[in-house]
Amino acid sequence: MAQIFDAPSKAILRSQIAEHIAETDKTDKRETLSGEQPLPPDRFFDRELSWLKFNKRVLELAQDEDIPIIERANFAAIFANNLDEFFMVRVAGLKRRIDTGIAVTSPSGLSPRQQMRAISEQAHKLQDEHAHYVVDHILPDLAKENIKLLGWDKLTISEQERLSRYFRQQIFPVLTPLAVDPAHPFPYISGNSLNLAIIVENPASGKSHFARVKIPDNINRLVPVDDMTEDDSDEVRYGFITMENLIIAHLETLFPGMIIKEARSFRVTRNEDIEVEEDDAENLLNAIEKELLRRRFGPPIRLEISDETSPFLSQLLADQMGVTPEEVYRLPAPLDATVLFELGGIDRPDLKFRPFVPTTNRQIAQVESSRAQDIFAAIRERDILLHHPYDSFSTSVQAFLAQAAADPKVLAIKQTLYRTSSNSPIIDALIDAAHAGKQVLALVELKARFDEDANIAWARKLERAGVHVVYGIVGLKTHCKLSLVVRQEADGLKRYCHVGTGNYNPKTARLYTDLGLLTCDPVVGQDMTRLFNQLSGYAPKSSFHRLLVAPRTVRSGLIQRIRREEDAARAGKEAWIKIKVNSIVDEKTIDALYRASQAGVKIDIVERGICSLKPGVPGLSENIRVRSILGRFLEHSRIYAFANSDGPQIGEGPISGPEVWIGSADLMHRNLDRRVEALVRITVPEQIDELIKYIDLQMADSTSSWHMQPDGTYVRHAKDADGRPLVDSQEYLIRKHQRRPNAHN
Repeated sequence: MAQIFDAPSKAILRSQIAEHIAETDKTDKRETLSGEQPLPPDRFFDRELSWLKFNKRVLELAQDEDIPIIERANFAAIFANNLDEFFMVRVAGLKRRIDTGIAVTSPSGLSPRQQMRAISEQAHKLQDEHAHYVVDHILPDLAKENIKLLGWDKLTISEQERLSRYFRQQIFPVLTPLAVDPAHPFPYISGNSLNLAIIVENPASGKSHFARVKIPDNINRLVPVDDMTEDDSDEVRYGFITMENLIIAHLETLFPGMIIKEARSFRVTRNEDIEVEEDDAENLLNAIEKELLRRRFGPPIRLEISDETSPFLSQLLADQMGVTPEEVYRLPAPLDATVLFELGGIDRPDLKFRPFVPTTNRQIAQVESSRAQDIFAAIRERDILLHHPYDSFSTSVQAFLAQAAADPKVLAIKQTLYRTSSNSPIIDALIDAAHAGKQVLALVELKARFDEDANIAWARKLERAGVHVVYGIVGLKTHCKLSLVVRQEADGLKRYCHVGTGNYNPKTARLYTDLGLLTCDPVVGQDMTRLFNQLSGYAPKSSFHRLLVAPRTVRSGLIQRIRREEDAARAGKEAWIKIKVNSIVDEKTIDALYRASQAGVKIDIVERGICSLKPGVPGLSENIRVRSILGRFLEHSRIYAFANSDGPQIGEGPISGPEVWIGSADLMHRNLDRRVEALVRITVPEQIDELIKYIDLQMADSTSSWHMQPDGTYVRHAKDADGRPLVDSQEYLIRKHQRRPNAHN
């Protein structure tokens, strides 16, 4: 059964969380005791404005004409999807804090209202640039390749007749026109749904009325105009009409006898972040379910309307939605550019990235050839470092869990699940293991944002199969990516472990760059056992040797190592730090990096999203360089590398030289204070070298990337002085993995 927290357990866990936070506060005392000069107050960029700069880099990929056009359309859709989530969570949260009076000045020095004004200004500018680029460039460039978004008036008579039949048979029965009058209140508009705002006139009375029609969101929005099966010509046209334009062309069937005066599309974004007071929730699963129902009715925070909408209709919508003029975004149709995702299904490989098939990791492949895919045997030979998507997830992590489920010598499997795919083979493996009589523990994070519904369903399915399902520690999200397999072998029990940077999701494992470590090192096995006991039971005093675990030791452990490099530099020794993360926001860690830079430590940072650190500032950070990498894969791995180590390493013999860690934690408050995260130390010298070279590749001036400037702007470096493309690090790694020996598809 799922774990339910009673009153005594809450008290214990509250104490444990307080202890974690107190532990991180110790790092503040060093500056006071050492008498170091204070750092400048304006040393941080604003987190939210930095995120908008990240999304601007996504837009620049959509604008890159060297990228195949369907992929450019996909990046335009990603931009739109990213911005939706930003409004639903970050802007909504800031607005809620302002409205309730609990918002505080940000570390960047901006007051809450200054922050909101700056966000609004930048978001309006960015969204306007994006929408016009889609209309003025993406759609025309698609049309040049015979992929056309057509208006009703551009269709032939036969095409209109065929689509009218389709409308009557498949669309009309689904639609529900909602009138607004004294007997019909203004309807509820669900978040992110696309709608038509319609003004109709009664010819008998001459009075105008408002009505709303919701565009069905369970049917593809792009309706094919062309029947591909009937056209064998060399040049096939992929013609589409949007669902909203198809409906507008048939509004007379929805409002017979009325005159259609105006019909425009609009869309509302609502606050969709969830808040659960876990201390008051007797059953976390039920509490999350109730909160998900409430989320559907969150307050509006953005209204998108067609720029052709009349002033009267625009004001009517704004008034009914209760949004301010700053929250109204007038944009060219089609609204909601996520519709461009649907173009991915078009069979035009010449307009997409070159097909990519992951290969089986070399160490696993070598053992497979002689021992019938015995992943346990491969792990016993040496730790295996996985690099997805270049190394196949299905023939490594997925196969590891499937083999564990089927192996009669395996006694127990313990697994964290933050996000996974539909029809998940990971879930199937856990269920198979439970059916085979093994002890199976699944720690399902119910609060994984926008995956809450799916995770509730997985939790119930696993429980029905006999899996022990728990939800972790009250007040903390469990974000670490861990698997532990306990196997009976001739010389006793052996623990096989996987520690990753990405989710146990076969779908995203083909789209995200992530790292993972498969090991049977007894030190890691002992650490993982203690951590799972902490997550499923009561073990607040657990200590770890080859893991750093948040919220207790990730921040303090990393800062300790940053300061070790600072001390080494002051002693005249070689000192450097190389970091690869999604985001860097945590002020304490940034301050430690500033101090290290001032001492002469060379610091390289590869970040994908948010960066509050200011690089290259004289006297503060002139030894810090920041680069950003975006491409066909979402950069998602986290690496922390230091020139100096702390000497002997239990389990692998003495370690000298660089120290490298990988794991699930970014340098953000949520990761370091409010989540359970795990970093694992890499101990195989060749793997340490490989990860350092990976960061060096992405930092190199010869590699395509965005260079962050001291003022927070990003300058893209994609071509050399002669106009030749710089190295694409992702394409380089694709070729490298496909060329290596024993690379099996």
